[in-house]
Amino acid sequence: MTYISFLYDYGVRFLDGMLVTGLQFVCALALATALALASGLMLLSSNPVVKGAAVVYVEFFRGTSLLVQLFWLFFVLPLFGITLEPFLTGFLAVGLNTGAYGAQLVQGAIRSVPRGQWEAAYALSMSTAKRMRRIIIPQALVIMLPAWGNLVIELLKSTALVALIAVPDLMFEAKQMNSSTYLSTWTFGTALVIYYIFARFLITPAMRTLEHVMARRMGRS
Repeated sequence: MTYISFLYDYGVRFLDGMLVTGLQFVCALALATALALASGLMLLSSNPVVKGAAVVYVEFFRGTSLLVQLFWLFFVLPLFGITLEPFLTGFLAVGLNTGAYGAQLVQGAIRSVPRGQWEAAYALSMSTAKRMRRIIIPQALVIMLPAWGNLVIELLKSTALVALIAVPDLMFEAKQMNSSTYLSTWTFGTALVIYYIFARFLITPAMRTLEHVMARRMGRS
């Protein structure tokens, strides 16, 4: 069998896996972004209960393995009467884990906004919410985006773990095809190239475009 014949026979399965991986990525990214923003702001709170809740979340999910978290959600929660579908479990685990790392980026970026900007917003008698929304967070985004782009790529690669709980993503399909064909080089080589295309030609340009747009809006380019 030639590689062209291999792609002809199994190309549809690669495409199916790509679609599931793409959905896992989008759902996990949306969850991680929301959690990172909320937790990052909570880490800056002067309320010890609010800040403590964020610290517990961040430290727990940063300090334990994503693989263990994934298995815990899928295999342990049913023991407590909570059963989650594999697809839901997959992006929940990846999103929760990535959101914990993202929270530190949000916190650090907000703290990096020059003190003069805080003082100027305060001098204009802005409320705390308006000050954060109009002045601080837009500038923090410009600071945070380069590191956030790396985190997004890590999130994409982390989605490969959901194959271990039978989510039919790209890696799951690759493992199934390898089991039936034993063509490991072609199977996993194709999967490797697909992940690279996702990261290099979709995520990286999108993040760079977003960086340029935000920098332009802030008058930095």
